[in-house]
Formats: sequence, structure tokens, C-alpha cells
Amino acid sequence: MLVETPELEKAGSKRSSQILDNYEANVEGRESGEKSIKESSVSAFMREQKNGHSPHGSLGSQAAKHSPSERPPRPSFMTNSDPRTDSNSPGQTVARDDIRASAEKILYTFLLPGSEREIVLPQHMLESIRYNIEEEGRDDPEVFDNAKEYVFQAMERDAYPGFLQAKALGNLVPLSVLLRLVLGLASMMAGFWGGFYMILTDTPRRTRCWVILPFTLGAYFLMTYQYKLDPIMAFLGFSEYTFMNWSRIREPYVGSLLRKRATMTIIMALVIATALCVLFIFVPGTKF
Repeated sequence: MLVETPELEKAGSKRSSQILDNYEANVEGRESGEKSIKESSVSAFMREQKNGHSPHGSLGSQAAKHSPSERPPRPSFMTNSDPRTDSNSPGQTVARDDIRASAEKILYTFLLPGSEREIVLPQHMLESIRYNIEEEGRDDPEVFDNAKEYVFQAMERDAYPGFLQAKALGNLVPLSVLLRLVLGLASMMAGFWGGFYMILTDTPRRTRCWVILPFTLGAYFLMTYQYKLDPIMAFLGFSEYTFMNWSRIREPYVGSLLRKRATMTIIMALVIATALCVLFIFVPGTKF
């Protein structure tokens, strides 16, 4: 329980989503608004405590004074150090040192250049977070508000549409797509070379029918490259997880969508192959 409620002007900060701002302004009694106000109050309290203010009259402090060993120490979630005692701060269930260690681990694991799981952020944003944690000693969640908003926008605008494009509208990984482009161009070149050779040597039409094979393969591979979709594997219900590693499609809607696109891909490949075969088989031959 807090001795004093921080003013909203002091505790307010930019939230990671505009929706939370609307909830706090218009629907104060809802659960999301209460959660945001509580988070702001805890952040403000943590900053006051960092500056030397400590509510000694709070129930949490009195309980800590009279019975420090009634509850077992709680281990840190983010660190590998020994378990620590519970914090005296109201509304907290972990030690203040754990919160500090958590903020540092986020910085050293995800944000700093060359870190284990580096997230690329604008330099000014990274420097601001580093200064707040290392110089000012802040460990409240509001330190990461700008980075959280930036990552959310990047996922919403770039990563998620790209994921849908790759997995809901196609079933090939980039390396397989490139391989199909090479095979398609090679097959088409072989078909054109053989077709022109047989036309210029006045080869019988029965022999010219061999151009069906390279033109069909070339049209098929080029269409799979264009749509990043292998129709045969789509009809079988498989999608490529890594190069030449196929996994079964579990979502029925995605499977039906891929089958529809596979049907259109097959039709377009057949139309292109048929047109080329008719042209090179039935055109009159000549000899030089």
C-alpha cells in the first residue's frame, strides 16, 4: 500500500501504444487503465526511492521490520546469482536488486552492439537507454518505452507482413526460390536453343516435340520463382521450413490458400509452356 499516491503529471509518460492512452483517459475503471496507472505509480515510487525517499510508515516497511524471515527469499528470474530477500517496496513481489539486474540484462543481451541477441536500434535511442541505466541508475520500465514502441512498429510494418508473405502466400525459403530461378532460366535456354536448332535444320515435327520437356520445366520453375510457391508441395500440404526441410502445414486456412495459389501457378505455367511448344513445333522449318 502506498503512503502517498504520485501525481499523474509526475508519473505520466509516453506509453508504447496509443490505445492504452485512450483507455486511461476515457475508461478509468477498466482493467487496462488500472494496470497502466499502477505501473506509472510503481515507476514514480521507484524513482523517489532512488533519490532517497522511502515510505517508512507503509505496511510493507513495518512488516519487513517485524518479521524479515517469515517469508522465504525469492530467487531472481533474470540473473544466476543467489536468491535475494523480498523488497520493502509496496506492490512489488521481487527484490529491487532483481529489477536492477533485469534492466542491465536487457541492455547487455539485446541492445548493446555485438550483444548475444542484438536488436538494431537508432543510435540516439540506444545512447539514451545506456545513459539512463549506467549513469543515472534508473531501472524503471519507462526507460525502455521508446525502444518498445520502435520494435513494435518495426514488427507491425515490416516483420509481420513479410512473415505473412513468406508463409501464408508461399511455401519456399529464399535459397530455394533462387535455385528455381537458375533452373528455370537454364531450362528455357535449353528449350530455345533446341527449338531454333531444329527449325533451322528442318527437323521433323515429331522430333521437335522434345522441346516440350525443357519448356515445361522452365515455365514451372520460373512460375515458382515468381510466386515463391512450389505447387506440387502445396498440393501435398507441405511448406519449406529451412532449405530442403519440409514440414506439414497445420493451419487449414493457410493450406487452402496455398492450394488456390498453386492452381493458378500451374495454369500459368501450362499456358506459357503450351504457347512456346506450339510455336517451336509447328513453325515451318528451313535449311541454310
